[in-house]
Amino acid sequence: MQNSPNKNALIFGGASGIGGATARIMIEQGARVTIADVRRPSGWADEAAQYVDCDVRDPEQVGNAVRCAAAQAPLDWLVYSTGIQHYGSVVSTPVEEYDLVQSINSRGAFLACRAAIPEMRNGGAIVLVSSVQALATQKGVAAYAASKGTLEALMRAMAVDHAKDNIRVNSVLPGTVDTPMVRSSAARFGGTDGLEQTLQQWGDSHPLGRVAHAEEIANLIAFLLSDKASFITGASYRVDGGLLAQLAVRL
Repeated sequence: MQNSPNKNALIFGGASGIGGATARIMIEQGARVTIADVRRPSGWADEAAQYVDCDVRDPEQVGNAVRCAAAQAPLDWLVYSTGIQHYGSVVSTPVEEYDLVQSINSRGAFLACRAAIPEMRNGGAIVLVSSVQALATQKGVAAYAASKGTLEALMRAMAVDHAKDNIRVNSVLPGTVDTPMVRSSAARFGGTDGLEQTLQQWGDSHPLGRVAHAEEIANLIAFLLSDKASFITGASYRVDGGLLAQLAVRL
């Protein structure tokens, strides 16, 4: 990551998973980091990062997280890595569950960017953590896929609207990543195979033959935030181990 010392970063969902891996990279590179999450990160961040308790469904809590981060210095970087996964078709998904997924996965990103962009007084960069499910979906993920598709459209709109402010906006679209959310899903659907075996089976669907590590996604996020990506905005980057490059045809 280039020119990271003294950069001021705010990471929604930075306590674990992809957000946590991104926070660790930024801390290692000398950036100021504020983690906004509903749970405090484990000991690795106690001294190195500022933590703000934040439910992204609440505009007041989102605004407070932004104010706490911006109190240190003008914001340079924003990462939105908060998300939940629910399963069901449009018929089987309760309206309340659909609304919950949207409120966290996409509306929360809107609230975060709405509050943070005015604090990016020197310009900056935003990365939204989306999903390959925004482009192609498995069965039974209607609410999740819709939320990630919304996130992609929001990313493009913000990239166009705020280029004049020298703010770049991009997204990353991971395939299956070894995160607490994915492990929870694996435990739910793994049956008698066991969690690790289920993760391996899911990894086998990727041409590279495994699921991703959170750090592999975080490395791309760090690049997109950095000055090395200074002419990149409005772009979606798949990090999916070749998942969407392959056809389902079996020979």
